[in-house]
Amino acid sequence: MNKHKIKPAKPSLRRKLSAFSERFFPRLRQRPSLNRNRRAQAAPASAHQASRHQTSQHQVPGMVQHPTAFYRFKKWAGRLAALFLLLTACFVGALLYLSMQSLPAASISQTSQMLDLHGQVIDTFHTGENRRSVPLDQISPNLVKATIAIEDRRFYDHPGFDIKGLGRAIVANTVSLSAKQGASTLTQQLARNLYLTHEKTWQRKFKEAIYTMQLEMHYSKDEILGLYLNQIYYGHGAYGIEAAASLYFNKKASELTLAESAMLAGIPKGPKYYSPYMDMKNAKDRQLTILSIMAEDGVISKTEAGKAYEEVLQFQPLGAGNQTGFAPYFRDYVKYLAVDKLGINEQLLNEGGITIYTTLDPVAQNAAEAAVDKELADSDGQQAALISLDPRNGYIKAMVGGRDYKNNQFNRVFADTRQPGSSFKPIVYLTALQDGLLTPISRFKSEPTSFIYDEGRKVYKPSNYNDKYTNDFITMRQAIASSDNIYAVDTIMAVGADKVIETARKLGITSPMSPLPSLALGTFPVSPYQMASAFAVLANGGKRVEPIAITKIEDRSGHILYEAKQQAEQVVDPANAFVLTSLMESVFDTGGTGNRVAAMIKRPVAGKTGTTANDAWLVGYTPELATAVWTGFDKGRKLTVAEAHRAAPIFAAYTEQALSAVPPKIFPIPEDVVSVYVDPASGKLAEATCSAKQLEYFVKGTEPVEVCGEASGEPGDTSVQGTGESKAAEERKSWWNDLKRWWQHD
Repeated sequence: MNKHKIKPAKPSLRRKLSAFSERFFPRLRQRPSLNRNRRAQAAPASAHQASRHQTSQHQVPGMVQHPTAFYRFKKWAGRLAALFLLLTACFVGALLYLSMQSLPAASISQTSQMLDLHGQVIDTFHTGENRRSVPLDQISPNLVKATIAIEDRRFYDHPGFDIKGLGRAIVANTVSLSAKQGASTLTQQLARNLYLTHEKTWQRKFKEAIYTMQLEMHYSKDEILGLYLNQIYYGHGAYGIEAAASLYFNKKASELTLAESAMLAGIPKGPKYYSPYMDMKNAKDRQLTILSIMAEDGVISKTEAGKAYEEVLQFQPLGAGNQTGFAPYFRDYVKYLAVDKLGINEQLLNEGGITIYTTLDPVAQNAAEAAVDKELADSDGQQAALISLDPRNGYIKAMVGGRDYKNNQFNRVFADTRQPGSSFKPIVYLTALQDGLLTPISRFKSEPTSFIYDEGRKVYKPSNYNDKYTNDFITMRQAIASSDNIYAVDTIMAVGADKVIETARKLGITSPMSPLPSLALGTFPVSPYQMASAFAVLANGGKRVEPIAITKIEDRSGHILYEAKQQAEQVVDPANAFVLTSLMESVFDTGGTGNRVAAMIKRPVAGKTGTTANDAWLVGYTPELATAVWTGFDKGRKLTVAEAHRAAPIFAAYTEQALSAVPPKIFPIPEDVVSVYVDPASGKLAEATCSAKQLEYFVKGTEPVEVCGEASGEPGDTSVQGTGESKAAEERKSWWNDLKRWWQHD
């Protein structure tokens, strides 16, 4: 034996290629070439090859052997599994990446609201889109169920894409050779409406799919549904269900019935086609479809569906809005305050969904507008202004700035070009009472008088209305009731015009004034707003509370942007405020300038009229309301006698109607006030034998000490004596006084 091993020859390149071909492409062996067939017929080149050749001859006829088939199957299965795992990993990675990415900022404008004192909407602010978002729990379940039934029946079951719905839509569209059915889920619609346009491109569809997945990752189903219902368009400028409910039915979304919900749920599919304002038949057909689906899904019964379809819906007239035209001057004033005074950005006001809480009382506002309209209905161009506030907290309860807002938006409540006339006199008398120079029984003679001032260099000659004088001495009560000009100028000359201006400033009057005798007669213009503010101090026992129209402003999330902080400041002694109030009640007594409307007012009220050639006023108050009414003409036309008497009826009608649900209440009597019977003619204490007696209030220590007549009993006895009639009258006054004191201390 040869000890040396024989090294096998290295396979040639051709043999290598042949082996590779046999391994990976075995089928080629079944189709050998002609040369290979010939070689197959030749004798084997070696014993090993002969053995292989003999073995092949013993194969089962008709059966093709594939010695590498299982291996090849394993190989391809492994490759497919690897590819599947790779794709799965990529998909999971993409999902993880999307879950960590923030959604694009969706700039959705929301309608801002202005609410009255009771939380009712009196105005909305929006730019183009009328939208007001509300939580899902403030949307009627009827509307939620109706929307899901018609838009996305498997909303709570799919992950954002409804494969079954997509398949159904493809089949339906293929059969009809059109695109009648869509398969967009609520989430897809929300993604499209929030972040994309409605263009039909593959790029948009890809982005929509991405945003749909992100929405499903970041929000719960209820949150997605809430976003959708607050974002979708319901036609006629209404975006979101809250705006739609208000537009169509003047309701909140939470108040919608089944019939109303089924009607509204059908509109977003095509607002121009399914709006009941555009085509009632289409709208009712769509409503029936929705109700039928709800019944089919078991959400409601067939009986409920039938009743809802038969229900006659009460649609609000298109364009009516919520209380359109209600308190327009007040609404403008609130917007001015919010933007110019409180610094609320105007874009935030129009698009930010803020809520402005105001002080407006709808009952008082309706009463104010009705009183002005009724009294001036037959007038030719005469204007009016009314402002009323609660003296206890400064809340502006009603505001009328003119007769016709559509034609003229100028708010005369803040007009500072109108002379208040005699309605300014109480400020003069208050100054005198506070300084202790005069009391209710201080007397001046009512007669034509020339007043020297400016160190004797100037003369002022006032006159009474229609030159009517008593030519006798009168008290402060008589002067206020009859609006005597001479008494008022005597008073300002006694106390000094500078002090009167100082008092006016304390009461909230900021208009320019000069220290002249004519100031007592209201010759310097003051706005109705300032007059109401000043008289409110008297109504509130001398405490001044700054008038406000806005109590709070919240953003769309409920965060407080502004909140009013009201503080009362004692600027007038309570006793003096009450004494002046008692004197001003005489304006509505017999002989008073407000007597003509006394029968209209069935509660304690104090006030003062004022009349100039161009302006007529009545400024007055009860414990609950301080009101200023002005009437006149914008262009300075003089008032006729009839036109000059229109402010008082407006005041009386408004006051009674605004307080119709409030029991009459007397003005509280401070402890430092005393009441005694006096002789009006002499101003002395009225004893039993005095010829005339009148109950009068004084700040303690300023009451008279001199006595008129003689007492019938012990020294100092001022008990009522005389005829039965006079005695009964005095007893009634005493009873009224006792009632006042009882009411105060109750």
